Formats: sequence, C-alpha cells, structure tokens
Amino acid sequence: MVDHVFTDLTLAALYERLNPWGPGDDFYLGLVLRARSVLDIGCGTGQLLRRARAEGHLGRLMGLDPAPAMLVQARRARPDVEWVLGDMRTRLWNGEFDLAVMTGHAFQELVGDEEIRSCLQAVRAALGDGGRFVFETRNPAARAWERWTPERVHEITAGDGTPVRVWHEVHSDGLVDGRVRFTETYEGDTWPAPQVCHSVLRFLDEESLGGFLAEAGLTVVEQYGDWGRGPVTPAGPEIITVARPS
Repeated sequence: MVDHVFTDLTLAALYERLNPWGPGDDFYLGLVLRARSVLDIGCGTGQLLRRARAEGHLGRLMGLDPAPAMLVQARRARPDVEWVLGDMRTRLWNGEFDLAVMTGHAFQELVGDEEIRSCLQAVRAALGDGGRFVFETRNPAARAWERWTPERVHEITAGDGTPVRVWHEVHSDGLVDGRVRFTETYEGDTWPAPQVCHSVLRFLDEESLGGFLAEAGLTVVEQYGDWGRGPVTPAGPEIITVARPS
C-alpha cells in the first residue's frame, strides 16, 4: 500500500465530508436564491453557490476564498460561478452585490480588530443600495469550545474509501481576550502520521459585533440565535446577524 501524501488538496477534498449540508446551509440558500447578485466571502469549496446555481439562480454569483485548494474543488464542480482567490482586500468594490454572506463561522477567523474593520469596510463598499450582509458567529455565552475535546472523534470516509478520524483540542487557557486557540488533528489509516492544524477563532458578543458593524457603516436589522430564527439567548449556539448599509 502506498503511503498517503498529505497536502492542502487532501483537506479540501475532505471538507464537505466534515461539513455536510445542514440547516444553516438551507437558511443561506433561501437568501441567495432571492438575491440577484451574491458574494460568498470565505466560500471554501463553494458548496452554497454551486447548489444555488444548480437550483436555477441565473444572476451573478462570486465565491471568494484565500485557499487555492478549496477553489480547485469549487471550479471542478461548477465553472459557471466566479471563483476568486483572495480576501476582501483583493479588489476595489463598487456596490455591485445585493447580498454578501460569510458562512461556516468564517467571520470568527478574523481575529484582530483591524482585520475585522478592514473586512467590514470592504463589505460595506461591495453592497449596493438595499443590500444585506448576513453571517453567523458562535455565541460566546454558550461556550462551545468546552466541548472541543480529543474524546469527541469524528470519523469520515475519504474519497478512496479509507477512514479518516478528526478531533480537536483547545489550549489549556480556553478563552483569552475573546480568542480560543486549538488544534485540529487528522489521522488516516494509510497516512504515515497524523496531521495537526493550529487555529485561532475570535468570539464576539452582540454588543461587540454591533460596534464593529456600526463603525463600518452597517446597521443590524435582525439577529437570531438559531437557524429556525429564534431569538439570541445565553444558551443559544449562534448569533446570526443580518445587517444593511446605514
């Protein structure tokens, strides 16, 4: 048996198996299908926009992601969507989108204040009159990171039919200055060794989110605590935000 060579393409090929379609995707798909032009920031493998095109969306769809391997997967599956390598600093925006989204908790990967400000200012520039920016973050009050332990192992099947196990481990300090540092470990039966990815996520509460949005010229019009559009509560898992240009 040939040893597995672990690359970014390996992770990209596993992404949708680790993140199967769920209620959050249904929530965003409904919004996308009602918008004429859509920007998906941090689109990953492009699952959302691919599905929208397959279900008949005829307008402009652009997926933006800084990971080349993710966009390889997206382009293979759906070349009739604009797939752009980079982040919101990649180009100058001119009010060309009715809807901008950040799904899969991608917003939490903006860990510094200036990163958040820069992204939100660019989102504001990308939205036309009446546009909406919709994204979700994990509710810090629900303390989701306390359940990211090595004992919770997720097993998926890779494209070659072999099992892959994935688990998380949070640094012992937990939440520090609104940030959680953790590792994500991948282990496959055909791999020479486990592969470890190091990550940091930012957790912001409603007030902090509102402050950053207002500073960028965006106003919160709706917030939900779950994908059924329930209110934000201390125990609720999400803070799902809909904002418009002020």
